[in-house]
Amino acid sequence: MGGVVDADTHIIEHEGIWEFMDKDLYSKRPVLLAGPSDTLYKGANGFWLIDGSIVPKPAGKGSVAMANPASDNEKARIDIDQDVRELTNPVARIRDMDARDVDIEVIFSTLFITYLTDDAELEVALCRAYNRYMAHACKDSGGRLQWVAVLPLRSIEDSVLEMNVAKEKGAAGVLFRGVEGDRSLAEAYFFPVYAEASRLNLPICVHTGAGSPGLSQVFDRTISHNLPHVRSLPLFAFRDLVAHKIPERFPDLRIGFIEAAASWIPYVVHHLRRAAKAPAQWLGGGGTPEDDEWGPKMFRDNRLFVALESDEDIPYLLNFIGEDNVIIGSDYGHQDQSRDVGVVATLKAREDISAVAKEKILSTNPRRFYGLN
Repeated sequence: MGGVVDADTHIIEHEGIWEFMDKDLYSKRPVLLAGPSDTLYKGANGFWLIDGSIVPKPAGKGSVAMANPASDNEKARIDIDQDVRELTNPVARIRDMDARDVDIEVIFSTLFITYLTDDAELEVALCRAYNRYMAHACKDSGGRLQWVAVLPLRSIEDSVLEMNVAKEKGAAGVLFRGVEGDRSLAEAYFFPVYAEASRLNLPICVHTGAGSPGLSQVFDRTISHNLPHVRSLPLFAFRDLVAHKIPERFPDLRIGFIEAAASWIPYVVHHLRRAAKAPAQWLGGGGTPEDDEWGPKMFRDNRLFVALESDEDIPYLLNFIGEDNVIIGSDYGHQDQSRDVGVVATLKAREDISAVAKEKILSTNPRRFYGLN
């Protein structure tokens, strides 16, 4: 098997990142706050102060969970060293990768998967600082630490500029949430970004996250956990992008749906089929999934990739997606690594998946999606 690519890992942002901000906006940099541990927030008592608001909001309507270096929960972790989680010690992070049987990590932000500010100028400065830091932290890793750039999507012009700088500095993709503010990813507003991503050979990485303040405000995570306003957003993006044939407009663009698992694919594809009046003939005994315009062929032809999880019904899901467009990530940096044996070992141990499919999921497909050699 080729070297394993962990297609979804994370950095826990720290205050040092904001030292990369432009001087004229440095006074607006995020500030870490910590509260007492004897409130209803308990150990989730660390926050960023950004543009007059705390991020994350820990309880009530609009609340999300987010690892924060000032929280007691994050300080108490012993499964991954703090300097590894925060990517201040890339050498130690690579040692952990070796222990996890991982050749390459693709690193996503933690902070930027949540909507941060309505201030477009501040968003540009925050994104630039983060991307500068990631380029600095990963540059001497010999390609083993790959990173996904964040874009100031309130400004398309600045997003296109930032993509070019990020690509030059080694970025392997660009981050989107499944809903961006009050916009669907199928809106023409984003077309210049898709066109430039195609030209730069950068995939669009649609990651779970609270990207829509209006939607988030409906839900309280103590009641709904993260399903409706965080984890479901990539499903909305998939539906809209496919229904409006956005991949056909940009025939070189690769789009991935990250950390939402893959068990939703049959349901959303079923919804799309019904709207298009295109029933699955193979389910009635005629033909095979490979013959189906809405099956693996759709994913392959439209360069759509889905990150599944190692405990899903993968053989069943491959009927809908195919072996060539599935990848997998560990969420390393977020998840407590002491609680299980790890994604790589779990997937390799499964006897209901062929060796060929395992190789594609762990190595071949993520290298193709992220454009890695």
